[in-house]
Amino acid sequence: MPLEIVTVPCLKDNYAFLAHDAATGATAVVDVPAAAPILNALARQGWKASHILITHHHDDHIAGLKALAAATGARVIGAAADAHRLPRLDETVAEGDTIRLGMEEGKVIDVSGHTVGHVAYHFPGSAAVFTGDSLMALGCGRVFEGTMAQMWASLSKLAALPADTLVCSGHEYTQANARFALTIEPGNAALQARAEAIARARAAGLPTVPSRLAEELATNPFLRAGRPEVRRAMGLEGASDAEVFAAIRQAKDRF
Repeated sequence: MPLEIVTVPCLKDNYAFLAHDAATGATAVVDVPAAAPILNALARQGWKASHILITHHHDDHIAGLKALAAATGARVIGAAADAHRLPRLDETVAEGDTIRLGMEEGKVIDVSGHTVGHVAYHFPGSAAVFTGDSLMALGCGRVFEGTMAQMWASLSKLAALPADTLVCSGHEYTQANARFALTIEPGNAALQARAEAIARARAAGLPTVPSRLAEELATNPFLRAGRPEVRRAMGLEGASDAEVFAAIRQAKDRF
């Protein structure tokens, strides 16, 4: 049975996630922007947090970590490369490591770029990946610490996952991301339809996260740097995929 995933809105536009294994009762919390909404969500579901998975060190992903760990006694897991700037970890991980959540096995993927030491957690048995601020719905995180080439390599790893993978990302930025994406591919029919659906969802107060990887591959400009139509739009037909990605990311930074 796949993990049951619950999206938990936190702060202004952050998301945390609960991932629950019904067979064993094991429940992971992915990122902790604030403890109270997560504790409330756990109580509503009748679940007890057994694990806390941290994607990266930014405060809007860890501000509630100490309080949540104290309240639940959950085992805290984060990247070894980030351990020096995270609250105390019970377990450190790096790319290729495996974590177990009840009957489910998760794989750690290094997705450095937004930060160095950023990780994602992929649960292939549940077709879900928790990406933090690396791959987002119709977007990707700003490249603050890593290089553009590093970020492109990280996104390429995520793009290679099965197309039905549920992408659980850390922010409600999708509507703004859609406005930018349409400047790159105004004629992309799938993107046009998605932008309209996003507008309806946000007008109704509904989250647009998580999303399916297939949808990201069809509409997210940051994953589409190798597409001929995107190269043409950027005036970079002869450039490498990483160079096209960098140009798109720089354009978004100015948008």
